[in-house]
Amino acid sequence: MVNIRNLIWATSRQRILFICLFFLSVIVLAGLFAPLLAPHDPNFVDLANKLKGPSAEYPLGTDHMGRCVLSRLLYGTRVSLSLALLIVSFCLLIGLVIGSLAGYAGGKLDSLIMRCCDAILAIPALILAISLIAIWGAGWKQMAIALIVVQSVYYARFIRGLVFNLKKQTFIVAARVSGTSPWRMIVRHIIPNLLPPLLTVVTLEIGWVIMDISALSFIGLGVQSPTPEWGAMINEGKSFIGTHPRLMIAPGFIIFCMVALLNLLGEAFNDKKGLVRSFRKGGAR
Repeated sequence: MVNIRNLIWATSRQRILFICLFFLSVIVLAGLFAPLLAPHDPNFVDLANKLKGPSAEYPLGTDHMGRCVLSRLLYGTRVSLSLALLIVSFCLLIGLVIGSLAGYAGGKLDSLIMRCCDAILAIPALILAISLIAIWGAGWKQMAIALIVVQSVYYARFIRGLVFNLKKQTFIVAARVSGTSPWRMIVRHIIPNLLPPLLTVVTLEIGWVIMDISALSFIGLGVQSPTPEWGAMINEGKSFIGTHPRLMIAPGFIIFCMVALLNLLGEAFNDKKGLVRSFRKGGAR
């Protein structure tokens, strides 16, 4: 019975993984080939065609400026995904450096780094990001830097815990006894063993970062008009929610799909159920 249950679970996980990868690939490819797929220039203003309903020329209709909603949605995919990947990449790099250093060195250096991380984690991430953007000014660059500063702490704490446990393993102890330098130890032995759990966390975090980008753009602190971005599109459409709700439904639906698919994909990658929870316990979002 146990073997059959495990077999069914493994088959279901493989199926979920395939379905998520398929639909994510469709969305990513649609963003990459937006110049070829978009029927119109996403920033072309045509007030004579404002707030038109769906038609053959405008499959998702037009917004209050007469711009093609489908075109802006496709180009917004490029903007949102590019920013999310950029932010997660820098967070991962910074987290690897700080977390590996703290976890491997231990002692006073570890305590100092972790207390600094605790100070940042004491403030909810999005509120701290809003505060930093309020100081630096609105814009996608300021938003990206603020999210990198805030999110890197989660990676640092999580990686520090992994490294702290990993360095007790027999092969790490043997490499240390054989005279392997700390730098070579981290690069050759520790970081490669961190990649499988980090794959799960990064997959889940891309969805969180997409929501953060959309939220900050929605309140006017992130991507600025007329650049197409999902959160900014929802902000522009909120004034017409009573008469033309499609202006908010379209970008909201694509955000929901991206986050749901990334979470399902991350869970499919996740073999140890405690992994994601341990990352979330790094601080309140």
